[in-house]
Amino acid sequence: MGRHVLVWDAPNVDMTLANIIEGKPTAHERPDMSVLAEWLVHHADGDEVEACVFVNVAPHVAGPMRGWVVWLLEQGFRVFAKPKHDESDVDDDMLDHLEARHGEGDLEAVYVGSNDAKAFSEPLTDLLDDGIVCTILGFAEYAGGLATLPGARFVDLEAIEGLFREPLPRITLESLPADGRWFEPRGRLGAPAGS
Repeated sequence: MGRHVLVWDAPNVDMTLANIIEGKPTAHERPDMSVLAEWLVHHADGDEVEACVFVNVAPHVAGPMRGWVVWLLEQGFRVFAKPKHDESDVDDDMLDHLEARHGEGDLEAVYVGSNDAKAFSEPLTDLLDDGIVCTILGFAEYAGGLATLPGARFVDLEAIEGLFREPLPRITLESLPADGRWFEPRGRLGAPAGS
C-alpha cells in the first residue's frame, strides 16, 4: 500500500478564487473541504491518505481563522500554519513536506491544490520522473503550465462535484462546449468605464 499526499495551498486557492468572483471569498463561496476529503479518499482506492492544508496567517485574521482550522482538524486534515510577514509564503513548506514524504519511500501519489506553476512545475516534474503519480487541483484558466504539465493529471476544482455550492462566474475559454456558450454581461451597457 502506498501513501497519497495532498498539499493544499490555501493562500493561492483563495487568491485565485478572489480573482474569479472579483472580491473576497466568503465561507459560502469557498470550496467545501469535506467534499474534497471524500474525493481524495475515493481516488486513493484504499491507500493511506494524508491531506495537508497550508495557511499563511496574518495577525488580523488569526482569530477568525481559528474556527476554520479546528474544523479542518476535525475533518482529518493536517494543517501547517505559518505567520504572514511581508512577502512570506508557504510554497517552500509544501515542497519540503513533499520531499520529506518522498524520502520515506512509500509515496505513490501527490495532489497539489494550487495554481502556482512557478513554484510547482519543476518539483512535480521531478516527482513524475521518479514514478510518482501527480494530480494538480486548480482552475484551468489560472494554472498556467500546471494545467498542461506533461505526465500529470489536471483536475479543475469546479469539476469535483459538490466542492462549490454554486457555479463560479468564470470566463473559461479553454473548455467551451462544442456548440458554444453565452457569457452574460457584468456591467451596464454604455456606462462610463470604472463606474
